[in-house]
Amino acid sequence: MSADPLHRAGAPQHAPTNPPPNGSWTSAIEVRRSTRRRRTVSAYREGDRTVVLIPARMSEAEEQRWVSVMLDKLAAQESKRVLGDAELAERAERLSGQYFDGRARPTSVRWVTNQNTRWGSCTPSEGSIRLSHRLQGMPEYVVDYVLLHELAHLLVPGHGPRFWRLLEAYPRTERARGYLEGVVAADRLPHVPGARGE
Repeated sequence: MSADPLHRAGAPQHAPTNPPPNGSWTSAIEVRRSTRRRRTVSAYREGDRTVVLIPARMSEAEEQRWVSVMLDKLAAQESKRVLGDAELAERAERLSGQYFDGRARPTSVRWVTNQNTRWGSCTPSEGSIRLSHRLQGMPEYVVDYVLLHELAHLLVPGHGPRFWRLLEAYPRTERARGYLEGVVAADRLPHVPGARGE
């Protein structure tokens, strides 16, 4: 199974999804103030949450600015990190446990270089999942979405309502689909001579 029609270049489609009540597709952000912290600001991911550590004396405006800076920094770090096949399999296992109660159990999960028109594929009868090498370097939430998409195919082979209900559990489904649609659209843009001072 391919990741879905969206993941075939040239055929972007929208799937039915229900946005969360607050309308946001970003993870929760928790700001922790510390009296021991003088100047440094740091951030890390904790499951679906981003924790930003700041000095207690910072104003609300400084806090907002630093949260934005740290989110950008984390996203840049994540986009540079490339998972190996073993890490990809571990990630699939963790995602299956978190979103599908561990019911999706692939026999193999690996990167492949022969999928240029799909983001991922799954062979339910074999339990194998393959992700396109083109996903390497994309934000982790996008890789997680494609992994979850293929894991869902181990439980529901087609793209019917039951399949999409499974993916509704992942809060970044719509955001990841939008990102991938953007990549597909950008690939189709014509090269404009003279752009960027050529």
